[in-house]
Amino acid sequence: MEKQKNSPSTLSVSAQYGELERRLDLFDATMIIVGNIIGIGIFTTTGLIAEALPDAMLIIWVWIIGGLLTLCGALTYAELGAAMPRAGGEYVYLKEAYGPLYGFLNGWTYFFVINPGSIAAMAVGLIFYLERFWPGVSLGTNFIRISLLGQSLALSTGQVVAFAIVFFFSTINYCGVRSGSLVQNVLTVAKLGAILAISVLGLINGGGSWNHFSSTHALVSSADFLNHLSLAMIAVVFAFTGWFTSTYVASEIKEPQRNVPCSIIYGTLIVMGVYVLINIAYVYALPIDQMRGVVNVGETAARALFGSSASMYVSLAIIISILGAINSVILTAPRIYFAMARDGLFFQGAAKVHPKFKSPANSILIQAICSCLLIFSGTFGQLLTYTVVAMLTFSIMTGTANLILRKSKPYLSRPYKTHGYPFIPAAFVASYLLILANAMVSRPKEGLLGLGIVGLGIPMYFYWKRKMAVSLT
Repeated sequence: MEKQKNSPSTLSVSAQYGELERRLDLFDATMIIVGNIIGIGIFTTTGLIAEALPDAMLIIWVWIIGGLLTLCGALTYAELGAAMPRAGGEYVYLKEAYGPLYGFLNGWTYFFVINPGSIAAMAVGLIFYLERFWPGVSLGTNFIRISLLGQSLALSTGQVVAFAIVFFFSTINYCGVRSGSLVQNVLTVAKLGAILAISVLGLINGGGSWNHFSSTHALVSSADFLNHLSLAMIAVVFAFTGWFTSTYVASEIKEPQRNVPCSIIYGTLIVMGVYVLINIAYVYALPIDQMRGVVNVGETAARALFGSSASMYVSLAIIISILGAINSVILTAPRIYFAMARDGLFFQGAAKVHPKFKSPANSILIQAICSCLLIFSGTFGQLLTYTVVAMLTFSIMTGTANLILRKSKPYLSRPYKTHGYPFIPAAFVASYLLILANAMVSRPKEGLLGLGIVGLGIPMYFYWKRKMAVSLT
């Protein structure tokens, strides 16, 4: 089995803690990306877009444009992933382009909020759909109540099941990247099959109308149109979030110079096609009047296409979709903390590779514990709201890193070079800058708090750096 290569500075760490092994092929890596991107967003976002842009064809075009912007990002990241096929993804690229502080701030933010918060949010969101099949599971039904330090603490049955889901998938991935990827492949193929079935059968035999594609409401004034378009684009961009997650496990992908960039590009194209297709089915099923502001647009469209009982099948598809997204994050995200620990910028225990399973076992456990703490506290929703600006900023910096590294490190081996360079990276960066500007203007408080969370990582960076210097003396 091929092992990841190490620089001389990390050889001693590798000898002490072990190495990850390349056990994933192109299909595995692609399914990781598709499974990560497609969560609950595609079943809920279109109704909100219709509220901002009440025109059937505009809705379809927004998804196409969002997919093309994501593809620009995919082509940009693909070059970086092929050139630096190491665990950590953005953490590695920002460190190489700007220095270790910026890589650390990326890893810190993803560890402290984004990844555990995403896992917690998806696990709790899953409970609302499981409750339809298993009424005893609810966030409002107490499982146990205890008194601690004079405070009464309640744990609901829904939280217990959410804990179980997190530890179930964490255990699977603890047992190795092959077991995690096998589960990922099954869940991703199942969710793709469900979405394609709803879309294709709905368009062929559903009770919709092609006349809905000409349905429209009076659009907002031209002065407000760009603002509404930007809000719609933010929703679409975040529905595509996750299109570079195979870069986190690049050190475990076979033939990474080929398979890492291919997985990013193929995964993005697959999701783009699926998203456009299901939105065509939504518009076919519902006129704009019945779509505007509807959160559960997937279920509403299914009822219109197939009858009232169809919403249960969509709920089942959503459950499968969320499970696949949870597993994808649990599989990929610990590699960020693993990479940080290998550089001496995180708990050294997180740098260890399990001697039997060849997984970053401690990093997986740390993430599971943090996710469960957020599930228990219920604070994950607000924290994730704060990090929208941070996520956009890191994406912009990574896109710019593609341009910077072409100049600063021309000698870097680049098995894949971004097609349309420098226009594709520039288009990606420019579009995300516009979205970032709108996010800061529309929600300045949340944006500043998000940047504050990132800033909290600065003293932590110098703490770890000082600790590493002491350990070397």
